[in-house]
Amino acid sequence: MPQHAEGRRQPLRSGRALLAVPIGWIVAVFVVDVLAPPDIHLGPLLVAAPAITASIGGPWSVGIVAALAVIAQTVVGLVRDPDELLSANHEAQIAALALVGICLVVFCVLRERRARELEQVRYVSEAVQRVVLPPLPRRLGPLRAASLYLAAEAEAQIGGDLYAAARTGTGTRLIIGDVRGKGVSAISDAALLLGAFHAAARHRASLDELVAYLDESVSWGLPESDGGGPGESFITATVLDIPDRHDRVHMVSCGHPPPVVLRDGRPLRMDAAVPAPPLGLGGLSRPRYRIDSFRFVPGDLLLLYTDGVTEARDDSRAFYPLAERITGWAEDDPDAFIDRFRCDLLQYVGGNLDDDAAMIAIGYDAAPGA
Repeated sequence: MPQHAEGRRQPLRSGRALLAVPIGWIVAVFVVDVLAPPDIHLGPLLVAAPAITASIGGPWSVGIVAALAVIAQTVVGLVRDPDELLSANHEAQIAALALVGICLVVFCVLRERRARELEQVRYVSEAVQRVVLPPLPRRLGPLRAASLYLAAEAEAQIGGDLYAAARTGTGTRLIIGDVRGKGVSAISDAALLLGAFHAAARHRASLDELVAYLDESVSWGLPESDGGGPGESFITATVLDIPDRHDRVHMVSCGHPPPVVLRDGRPLRMDAAVPAPPLGLGGLSRPRYRIDSFRFVPGDLLLLYTDGVTEARDDSRAFYPLAERITGWAEDDPDAFIDRFRCDLLQYVGGNLDDDAAMIAIGYDAAPGA
């Protein structure tokens, strides 16, 4: 039997077993009410049975339990005093019980419709993520890669953070970025930059030319996609070129958090000497893109991340101290590091992020044939 089918049947069986609680409640109230003195009426307690069922079952279950409660209330009147069944007080109790049951059935129908809509949203967002932002390949030449994306939107799996990699004839080019804003509305802006990166990463001779092309693409594309004017939208990004046969990484930073190299358990920030403005603002300032470089050797772990990581907060509203948290971590495998980092970050924030967060971990093996 498929695992997901078995997973659906287990909650179903559990829900059916829990129905014994409201049915048992009806039986208990019925028996006590029949045996109670004539001046004591416990019929109003029967309304608790369909109310409980609404939290554990669907519309059919609620309707059946509500009908049983109405029947129990009617039988109590017949057993205790047939003439009482026709009294205005008893008829009002039966009518009120039936009305509550109908309202709860309607509530369950609306709740299940909403649940189906949310499930469809999740399905669509996961499909979009697989197309727009698939996980990085585990191998990129001599590099080992792992990626992580955590969306802040409860109903979506993707937002405004982005990353991508492209192999060239001499190495690997990487980009990580963060679209201004968050949520599903930022997907089109992220897709715009990723499309431009994949189209040009293999063909632009130098890193500064590639970044200039990306800035031009974003400057023209973002105002058209969101209806704003120049300068209204932008994307922070870091673009890197990692040669296969050298121990230096070349980088252009466009207003994005700096990469971190984890070397022998010590995190080293690789700040840009002269950061460029975010992509999409180049037309306003006409920047000259400076290429920085830093050392990256086998045994190191290169970490690229978005500000959703460093601006994540705990219960005291303190920011996530990335360098402090990962100091001493011995993982040199990107997958193992990402797994540990995910657990640590979510534990720090209590399971809920205020902003989308993304991270790439890159390990470096010796170049082929070196």
